[in-house]
Amino acid sequence: MKVIKVIPCLDIREGRVVKGVKFVDLKDARDPVEAAQAYCKQGADELVFLDIFATVQNRKTRLEWVRKVRAVTTVPFAVGGGIGSLEDMKALLDIGVDKVSINTAAVKNPNLISQAVKEFGRDHLVVAIDGKKNPVGSRLPRLEVVVRSGEESTGIDIVTWSKKVEALGAGEILLTSKDADGTKEGYDLEMTKAVAEAVNIPVTASGGAGKLEHLYDAVATAKASAVLCASVFHFGEITIPEAKKYLKSKGISVRI
Repeated sequence: MKVIKVIPCLDIREGRVVKGVKFVDLKDARDPVEAAQAYCKQGADELVFLDIFATVQNRKTRLEWVRKVRAVTTVPFAVGGGIGSLEDMKALLDIGVDKVSINTAAVKNPNLISQAVKEFGRDHLVVAIDGKKNPVGSRLPRLEVVVRSGEESTGIDIVTWSKKVEALGAGEILLTSKDADGTKEGYDLEMTKAVAEAVNIPVTASGGAGKLEHLYDAVATAKASAVLCASVFHFGEITIPEAKKYLKSKGISVRI
């Protein structure tokens, strides 16, 4: 039985952890260094750091923000946002980041995936995919890839893109539903399951966690290999130990 990971996510704006709903209406949540320390002590399996405005603002990841969090992080540490080249990736890996996560840059230049895998190895590369649902009859994919923090539609089907990402060598996929993000109404099970069943690499479910049952559904129903949470952890509604204890009680294998 595969071990399911529980992963807190730090969405960063101006050096602070923020959280919104459907990628907008961002509110200040907490200090990223304090959050990283707390989550590592609580037993997080990994930590994800996303510089969420880097791509929209056409800038690189703020390395000074990453360094501060990396200094206190004791679990595998993934960073995304504003990464558009092998040089950007190397700069992050050189300061101790374990994994780099690319999203918009991968869609714009899929060859960047294979180049990164060749240069750094697949274990160091995550391809993040943001998606939304379109209504039936819209002539757009039911599950569509969006980029630039959800601001730009692509016309690309999520399952098709996920298969290509895997074929190009990516080590894992971080899948976020824009529609579910921050709603606390549950992960998009349709989207997550469609991707998880289409590829053989791990898929992390992201967007919508609001209660313990949602974590179980993402794993049991949607076949996710990991669950990523933000609001419920940042605001103390669920703790990492509570999440793991619950999943274990439901027969899910987790690291306690």
